[in-house]
Amino acid sequence: MYVCGRAGKKYFEKKRMEEFVEKSLLFDFYGELLTEHQRRIYQDIVFEDLSVSEVARSEGITRQGVHDLMKRCDKILAGYEEKLHLVEKFLGIRRRVGEIRELTEEGSAVDRIAQTILEEM
Repeated sequence: MYVCGRAGKKYFEKKRMEEFVEKSLLFDFYGELLTEHQRRIYQDIVFEDLSVSEVARSEGITRQGVHDLMKRCDKILAGYEEKLHLVEKFLGIRRRVGEIRELTEEGSAVDRIAQTILEEM
């Protein structure tokens, strides 16, 4: 699909942001299940925005090695989500608590409890 001009740029920026949020959530929930080496490289690429070349140089591996490791990590994290559905459950709870807040009077006991739940998530 080809999208041009400002609309295209916005589309790809939005897509990139959605991918970042998805990777962040998966890493938050399942990142501890990766090896230390996988976690370090994944964090450098995703959260520190380092290039594959920079990470390869600092880790003493090839760019292809970094690329393969990132693909493997994405697959591992997605596999955990497919089995456990923790991110899906988290997002569902957050959405429902937000709906409760919309239906209750601001400052009420229920609103305060809902706000506390959202803050703790």
